[in-house]
Amino acid sequence: MNALAHVLPPSAEATPEGHLAIGGCDLVRLAEEYGTPLAIFDEGLLRTTARAYRDAFAAHSPNVDIFYASKAYFGMAMLKIAAEEGLGVDVASGGELAAAVRAGFPPERIELHGNNKDASEIAAALDAGVGMMIVDSFDEIALLDRICTERGVTQSVLIRVTPGVKPSTHAFISTGQLDSKFGFSIESGAASDAVQACRAAAGIELRGLHCHIGSQIFELGSYPAAAEIIADFIADVGFEDLTIMNMGGGLGVAYTDDQLPPSIERFADVVMESVAKEWARIGAPMPRVQVEPGRSMVARAGATVYRVGTVKDIPGVRTYVAVDGGMSDLLRPMLYGSVYSPLLANKADHEATGLFRIVGKHCESGDVLVQEAHLPSVEVGDLVCLPAAGAYGISMASNYNGVTRPAVVFVDGGTARLVTRRETHDDLFARELS
Repeated sequence: MNALAHVLPPSAEATPEGHLAIGGCDLVRLAEEYGTPLAIFDEGLLRTTARAYRDAFAAHSPNVDIFYASKAYFGMAMLKIAAEEGLGVDVASGGELAAAVRAGFPPERIELHGNNKDASEIAAALDAGVGMMIVDSFDEIALLDRICTERGVTQSVLIRVTPGVKPSTHAFISTGQLDSKFGFSIESGAASDAVQACRAAAGIELRGLHCHIGSQIFELGSYPAAAEIIADFIADVGFEDLTIMNMGGGLGVAYTDDQLPPSIERFADVVMESVAKEWARIGAPMPRVQVEPGRSMVARAGATVYRVGTVKDIPGVRTYVAVDGGMSDLLRPMLYGSVYSPLLANKADHEATGLFRIVGKHCESGDVLVQEAHLPSVEVGDLVCLPAAGAYGISMASNYNGVTRPAVVFVDGGTARLVTRRETHDDLFARELS
């Protein structure tokens, strides 16, 4: 367990019985009480991380906004924590917007993303009074302008630009390069045309730019590169109305013991110093800087616990360990080859003795959670824990094979609270009309 010290929450420890505990709560007992699969979040760490982001950027300037990227995990309990900790929230659909409103976010602290917002989502955002929309296409600019003009209102917007920077990350989560479904390319001239379109639109107030270069980033040099390109761009198009610069999110997290991501403080230093340097270079005043952490807010705070149902040894090949979840509650390994470092929650103090493949219960050969897991001897009934599973697990969960989605428990100071009940079979059929 010591090898995973920077992957597990800081509160993780082995109990006298050799069980894994998080937030002072024994995961074996939680599994017995709430069933498995079970998603567990360390509430103390969630709050500590939110404050770390606030403090790290405030050390540079009070003129900064931290928006939680709710796509990472938009459970109501998490959204309420983000609101209580003074963060804004980034939503990317009508559903995420509804969640943010229900969680009690002040509308001025909500920003709406999305590369294909439809009229109903735009209307819902205007009804809610969201502080900012990030426009992503010329069709959207025209649609938003029309709806706002019909209503006699004006909506503040940022233009999402792609600076042509491709960070060192998986292609599926790299978004700042020229060939991207997101935003307006600076290189092609589309970004300049978008600025002119927004300035000409009666129903739109242009406030600044947005740039998100990708996710799970360890090499922070991409941010200074992006800042330099964007500064040159605003020098060309004029910066008088571009008073906000949203640098997106993307800070990586550790999923395995050999990964060492930069600290939040280092991320803040790089972003703030890059913007300050480049805007000063072109003679522009320092903009209001915004960032959108998602994965780095919730990943390490979360863990998923599964119960082993079968152990199948194929001599000379491998041993398969099948658990009671899989791709329906953690799609990331199947979607883009994400790697996790499992341990046995009921044998946390045992040494690894063998190599196993952890698979789910779904009717897909590709339903593999961990290709190579170094674990103690595994038996039916053991509890497999995947640390750092707090981001994009529950958010991407599905009902494939009619499997119900997991319960979610928040833990802190030895107390556990159920924040999302386990889905039932009745829930699966609630929308059926015949």
